[in-house]
Amino acid sequence: MKVTVLVENTTADGLQTEHGLSLFVEAQGTRFLFDMGQTDLFARNADALGIDLNTAAFAVLSHGHYDHGGGIRTFFARNDHARVYMSRHAFEPHYNDSEKYIGLDTGLMDSDRIVFVEEKKVIRPGCTLLNPISAEKTEDTGSSGLTLLEDGIRKPDDFRHEQYLLIEENGKRILFSGCSHRGILNIMHWYHPDVLIGGFHLFRHPIDASLASCADALNAYPGTYYTCHCTGTGQYSFLKERMDRLHYIHTGDTITI
Repeated sequence: MKVTVLVENTTADGLQTEHGLSLFVEAQGTRFLFDMGQTDLFARNADALGIDLNTAAFAVLSHGHYDHGGGIRTFFARNDHARVYMSRHAFEPHYNDSEKYIGLDTGLMDSDRIVFVEEKKVIRPGCTLLNPISAEKTEDTGSSGLTLLEDGIRKPDDFRHEQYLLIEENGKRILFSGCSHRGILNIMHWYHPDVLIGGFHLFRHPIDASLASCADALNAYPGTYYTCHCTGTGQYSFLKERMDRLHYIHTGDTITI
């Protein structure tokens, strides 16, 4: 498996960045896109890296926030056939703690290239989308101030629009998570992947003993972590001191698994 980072908050080689995430993945003899950042930057960076987005067989949206799905319209313009798999809750109205709308472009919700997913969807053998809506959590991570507007009432987001992509290849289970809003420890408890790629959503977490406990809990799993985006650079540095199987991926990076 080869994963190229088209968009992430930081860069290692001079490519432009934005707050968001987009990964171009080559696995199981096919290519696909995982998230599309917040603008068309993922496509411009793909051009700079010599990646043809029209070769993607499909795309996955991890959850219904603009910094992961803002580039959907650009993807449709650059790719004339691939479908985008997203949760059936992805277009629900989502807001941040300052009541700013952070959801998707609802003008796209009737596109015939969007496939809405319930709790599980096998895209192809060994490539499965998972949305554990009813799974029991080992810890309550709250909503970090993020909200959902439902029936005119603003309520804490339960992240029912978040899904994870599990790839099984060469005897390994590789899990992609855009932001891990439901809690990185919960996700590891549910799926026990050999490799986890994605954000941990710890950027607001105090750098204290509780973050050290999180590192200890993640270390208890034998897997390898490639994190980015919403983990937080300070939080990452703190975790890295305690986790030798934790790595950070930047815009322009390529990893081979």
